[in-house]
Amino acid sequence: MSNTINMHRFWHLELIPPKHATADIEADLEKFAERFARIQESGFCASITDNAMGKLCFQGTEMIDELELGAKPGQVLIHLNTYHETMELIQIFETAKKHGIYDFLALTGDGNERRHRLEKSELDDEGDGLATSVELIRFIKKNYPEFTVGAAFNPYEPPEFEFEKLARKVEAGATYVITQPILGKNELVDRVLNEYPDLPVVVETWMSKKLFLLSEVIGKTIPEDTVYDPLEELKLARANYPECGNYLAMVGYIKQYPKLEELFGTI
Repeated sequence: MSNTINMHRFWHLELIPPKHATADIEADLEKFAERFARIQESGFCASITDNAMGKLCFQGTEMIDELELGAKPGQVLIHLNTYHETMELIQIFETAKKHGIYDFLALTGDGNERRHRLEKSELDDEGDGLATSVELIRFIKKNYPEFTVGAAFNPYEPPEFEFEKLARKVEAGATYVITQPILGKNELVDRVLNEYPDLPVVVETWMSKKLFLLSEVIGKTIPEDTVYDPLEELKLARANYPECGNYLAMVGYIKQYPKLEELFGTI
């Protein structure tokens, strides 16, 4: 396997680092290390979040470095948002290279009032105001051209607004996209595939039965009594989009992970 991820038909398993406010950091570090090693052994990609939903967590490269974890080539994806100091970004990139990690997902981010929000000028970009994922992608590709950088695609935003953003992300250097969670066939994901036939697309499946969280992510209320089977939804995503990779959000590592390996095997 090469140093960069093959986004087509590849499995990304979401891995959330320990929170800063954890009550038992040692137990959480051990859990993170065990899950990371398990994903690597299965041949999947550990897709490590960056303060997802605004909750302060340790950074992915920080965990890999401090715990001395073995990152297999092309099996780690680091999420990175705009809530970092510039020098912190550089440290993340250098640590990633040290461990042979070359894949990033650039996000504007959910934000947290305790984190610094990058200005465009801090990324050597023209114009005033706050940086978005577009400027972050451009900064990475300018300073670290060896990195592969992807972008998010949200099919729940107004279509023309989201497609205009996608065009700017691709122009800045994004070479693949990962969607927000989709339910069944999605006409905007279909449109991405039609308009960008050479752009790898990774479709996200929500693997938790906590539908109130899914509602928050997609900005649409899903009644809690809705029948939702994550494994069946994943099967549907694979059937509807066989040419795409799969991103599994909120994976249950105790009961669900063994079923994933039983049903779909390892890569």
